[in-house]
Amino acid sequence: MTDTEPMVKVRDAHKMFGDLHVLRGVDLTVDRGEVCVVLGPSGSGKSTLLRCINELEELTGGSVRLDGELLGYREVTKGDATTLHRLHPKRIAQQRSRIGMVFQRFHLFPHMTALENVVEAQVQVLGRSKREARARALELLTTVGLSDRTEHYPAQLSGGQQQRVAIARALAMDPEIMLFDEPTSALDPELVGEVLAVMKDLAGRGMTMIVVTHEIGFAREVGDHVVFMDEGVVVEEGPPAAVLDAPSEQRTKDFLSHVL
Repeated sequence: MTDTEPMVKVRDAHKMFGDLHVLRGVDLTVDRGEVCVVLGPSGSGKSTLLRCINELEELTGGSVRLDGELLGYREVTKGDATTLHRLHPKRIAQQRSRIGMVFQRFHLFPHMTALENVVEAQVQVLGRSKREARARALELLTTVGLSDRTEHYPAQLSGGQQQRVAIARALAMDPEIMLFDEPTSALDPELVGEVLAVMKDLAGRGMTMIVVTHEIGFAREVGDHVVFMDEGVVVEEGPPAAVLDAPSEQRTKDFLSHVL
């Protein structure tokens, strides 16, 4: 890690799916310890941006750097020319392990308990011993308020509890940054608060986070940096008070008028 580089630097990011131009030259900078909240209508490219940062999708153009390191490629310079060479999938997987991601759906293993779900990747990916992984899993399940649900299977847990297990599982990999892709959108309204409370606690502990959400209250209270996207571009960004209370772009005003 360096103190001078931002945690995430996206530059001129483009993503095509066939003829569909989903990201159209996105720039985004997220500093260490910052909570960046990304807002925008469905289809604006928010989730695709997260998936490109996490290398689940390959950019069509542009670049993503994590703490100064170029993701997905290595740069080769000969004379005045610099070319990009795609990294081996194993190296990409190593880079991806530095990034935690929580999805709309929980993707828990249904045949494993909450504890086993949080243990598994630590053993398989990080090579931790079962004993060490179990101790870390118990610690994290306590952090997300589920110390009394460790032996429950996903089907025995509410949606909010399952999402909190998913957050604990992502944290168990000791990521440098957490990405949240609409983590409360699949939850019943009364369960949203418990997941947001865990995310708020993470922010208070200094975790760098990029959160795609429609939860304007969370953006206002926890966000350091709010980004509004539409049609694959960043329309407006800035501190929550500026973007949410005094937006300068008409598209931002129109969106907020429907969600506030």
